[in-house]
Amino acid sequence: MKELLTDLANEQAALDGLVADIREDRWAVMTPFPEWTVQDQISHLAFFDGAAVLAMTDPRAFQAQTASFPQDETVFEVTLEKGRRMTPADLLAWWRRERKSLLEALGSRGVKDRIEWFGPPMSVRTLATARLMETWAHGQDVVDALGLRRPATKRLRHIAQLGYITFGWSFFNRRLDPPDRLIRLELLTPDGDTWAWGPETADETVRGTAEDFCLVVTQRRHPSDTGLQCSGPVTEQWLLYAQAFAGPPTLGPKPGSFPKAGE
Repeated sequence: MKELLTDLANEQAALDGLVADIREDRWAVMTPFPEWTVQDQISHLAFFDGAAVLAMTDPRAFQAQTASFPQDETVFEVTLEKGRRMTPADLLAWWRRERKSLLEALGSRGVKDRIEWFGPPMSVRTLATARLMETWAHGQDVVDALGLRRPATKRLRHIAQLGYITFGWSFFNRRLDPPDRLIRLELLTPDGDTWAWGPETADETVRGTAEDFCLVVTQRRHPSDTGLQCSGPVTEQWLLYAQAFAGPPTLGPKPGSFPKAGE
């Protein structure tokens, strides 16, 4: 858990470093997914980091907050309202306060403690992983919008594992029965090693880079715009549905929205 919290803090700091010194007008640049501005992306992260703290420290207040949310596609707009009223400097200060409180709250709880969240309750470890995944995914939106580059890191392992274990969820969330097939995932790490999940004798396999897989399961790239390789129809369908985050079923960018990996 200590390593996970360190990785979460480092992922947050990496995104902070990308936006801290940009010109004020760059905060209004539109991002490709989900068509929010750079300011909206950071507002969204600050809101949910704060919501996670509330869920851990005052569950009743968290339940009251979620009960007031709209039950349609406008729900995410609620997460942007506060940040949109702020200057970029004030928004950064807010996000930094929420991040600090989040790390403190996560570190004070048992790894297996169950926390109420949007959808089913989750363990503290899973909540921390989800916050890292969200930070990286929304950071990708910022990177794409501003034409920046960021290196792939070993922190992707947390996101890749979350992407793998949400195989069933990605189908169930669409009111589909998860296919009764064993799946193996083999990913090339940023250091040139291999991360693998699932039995070697699995029915189907997905292979590629860890970064490509994480881009797909966070719906920041269409599978055809990556170098991922599937060995059968189930894995091909999975990558189209893959959704490593809670919420209603959504689809990522259309094919050709971004240059294919390596081009």
